[in-house]
Order: sequence, then C-alpha cells, then structure tokens
Amino acid sequence: MDEKITYEDVKEYENLFMLAPSFLLERFARKNTNLVSKFKSQIQSHLNNLDDVQRAKLNVILNSDVDELQAVMEEAYKKSGVKQYRVLANPKYKGFIENNLNELKKII
Repeated sequence: MDEKITYEDVKEYENLFMLAPSFLLERFARKNTNLVSKFKSQIQSHLNNLDDVQRAKLNVILNSDVDELQAVMEEAYKKSGVKQYRVLANPKYKGFIENNLNELKKII
C-alpha cells in the first residue's frame, strides 16, 4: 500500500465528503468545530467495521502532514468540482483539519 493519500483514494470515499453540504462544512471549518467529538459514537462504530486496507489508509491519513492532505484536496477539487474539497483545501482551515485529526487519533 502507498504511504501517501492520492486523488484516487479520495475519489473512492467521495460520498463521505459530500455528507455535509459545502456551506455547512465551511461554517464548521470557520468556527474550528470539533466534529469528531460531536459524532464520536458514530465514528467509533464505523471504525469497528473497517477492514485492514481501510485501517491502513486511515493510518496514512493520520500520519500525513496536513499541507499534503490539503494539496490532495485541492487536486480533488480541480478534478471533480466538489465544493467540499475546496473548503478542506483552504489553507485558513488548516487548524480545523489538525484539530479533528488529533481528536480522531485520541479515539483510535
């Protein structure tokens, strides 16, 4: 398995990125909302159902530099036009991503 997340990895889970409308995601990002803590039980339940490949990908994400993840989100936005990727690629929301990834690490 690759040690970096690619656009193909993101595309595979595009439906998850689109669960929240882009305007709502941007609002959460602007307020630096801890979404992981808000949805902790659902996340824990989902984590229990991951297969080995999915767990490995999650590990790569959790150990990646946020700038690299945002670059992948920028690429995903350019290729797909999905506005949620544009929100996540925005450098001013780096703290939002860092905080939520850190909270996810605590759960795992």
